[in-house]
Amino acid sequence: MGKFSTAIQPHHREFIENQHMFFTTTAPLSEAGHINLSPKGIDGFRVLTDNQVGYMDFIGSGNETSAHVLENGRITFMFCAFQGPPNILRLYGKGRTVLPDSAEWEEVSVHFKLYPSTRQIILADIDLVQTSCGYGVPLYEHVGERSILFEWAAKKGAEGLEDYIQEKNLVSIDGLPTDYKMQSS
Repeated sequence: MGKFSTAIQPHHREFIENQHMFFTTTAPLSEAGHINLSPKGIDGFRVLTDNQVGYMDFIGSGNETSAHVLENGRITFMFCAFQGPPNILRLYGKGRTVLPDSAEWEEVSVHFKLYPSTRQIILADIDLVQTSCGYGVPLYEHVGERSILFEWAAKKGAEGLEDYIQEKNLVSIDGLPTDYKMQSS
């Protein structure tokens, strides 16, 4: 059985900081809605306090996380040890989207290395931390980050990225609105 905590402990933070990849999960309230599970990397996750985390979210083919946290706030993060001792760590909480034009952006964005393809930052207030054995997680070797996201964003340019967001990131696959608003050029 897993071990539980109501806050991120120093050993949890150290484990999180040593992972190259994490997963985020959200879901709409509707039983007919689709659960979203996304892998993330590119050194974009930060433990901000013992009960608050954030990650830098890049422009992508959808914006499910933003739609789901806008609707109901529920979010779960999972980190797996693909190297070293086995471990799985989950963070459960309530999330929200911080957009580049919001008052909170200046305060939050300083914790990240921003890129032209940074769409938003997802913040979450964590109320439960769980660790479990991870014995079934295979060993993998991290060989580096992919560059294609940054190459794609550079080819699109600022206006092309904004057009892409307007076309693909304003509603979830279930039709829920996201927090994203048209950015002024």
